[in-house]
Amino acid sequence: MHNLGRTRSRYQRDHLLHTPDAFVRAPLPGMHGATAIVHVAPAMGAGFTQYTVEMEAAGTFSLGQAQSFVYVLEGIVSFAERRLSTGQYAWFPPDRAARISALDPARVIVIEKPHTPLGPVPGPLTGDASLVAPQPLLGDDAVEVRTLLPDDPAFDCAINTMTFQPGATLPMVEVHVMEHGLLMLDGEGIYRLGDVWYSVKAGDFIWMAPYCPQWFGALGKKPTRYLIYKDWNRHPLT
Repeated sequence: MHNLGRTRSRYQRDHLLHTPDAFVRAPLPGMHGATAIVHVAPAMGAGFTQYTVEMEAAGTFSLGQAQSFVYVLEGIVSFAERRLSTGQYAWFPPDRAARISALDPARVIVIEKPHTPLGPVPGPLTGDASLVAPQPLLGDDAVEVRTLLPDDPAFDCAINTMTFQPGATLPMVEVHVMEHGLLMLDGEGIYRLGDVWYSVKAGDFIWMAPYCPQWFGALGKKPTRYLIYKDWNRHPLT
């Protein structure tokens, strides 16, 4: 029995809620001992691709077609003699090949996007989300933002973590030109997407098209945290 066809997942013209009960796993080319859950892709009209890779010990996959961001959800992975553990991340410029390997079973989130250059293209970088200084959102200490990529015009996207204390909310319903990909990391809450309010929790993925009305409020008794992508630093005509 599969709940008689029921699922929390929903797909609308301007948003997607992709929940673990509806995940489909399949390897992508170049994966060995690994499989992918593709959450969003250009096939749906998105300007980027985001997927989770589940890796066996010694599993591998390759990057290099576009700029790539890798964030470790569980386990330890390596590339070019560098290691990344849970909460650590790496960004790779376009056409910079990288092969990611798992030392033990691991899960990582991958975001890939064609790069729109503006000046010299930066080199690869790595970081640790726990070491990034949190900043209050618009002066609200109950909502903390950690900016994972440099605030530099050379980067055409932003990737942040946002942490909400129980009961904290976004200060307004946002409607804007940026597109979002969002993975719930911890906790739970209510997300307004378009004209619908959804119950969301850790493990859920959300895609928001440009101009999709959006708002979030945290529920439960512990902080809620998510990883969020948006296109950034470029004129809308580009």
